[in-house]
Amino acid sequence: MDTYDILLYGSYLLIAIGAFVSIVMPLIKSLDNPKSLLKTVVGIVGILVLFFIAYSVSSSEVLPKFEAEPFNLTPAGSQLVGGMLITTYILAIMALAGIVVTELNKAIK
Repeated sequence: MDTYDILLYGSYLLIAIGAFVSIVMPLIKSLDNPKSLLKTVVGIVGILVLFFIAYSVSSSEVLPKFEAEPFNLTPAGSQLVGGMLITTYILAIMALAGIVVTELNKAIK
């Protein structure tokens, strides 16, 4: 095993530990205040509903060049990727609109 492999596996382990801690610690902290947990659940459900709408709207069409090697893209995979892209676009537009509204509101006051 090469040094690069050992360091790569070490970084995988550190990423897994970081992801676990970043998910579990806020959950433990939110047990003190259940209303904050409810807000988190509402946010997650909202994003899931947005993804379901985007997934329903996206096309399952696959171009012939993407059906073959090395992509092997299926219609279900194409629709999943399309749903994720549309969800990302909508969330980015919402974030930018929120920034603009906040700055305008601060400029007016």
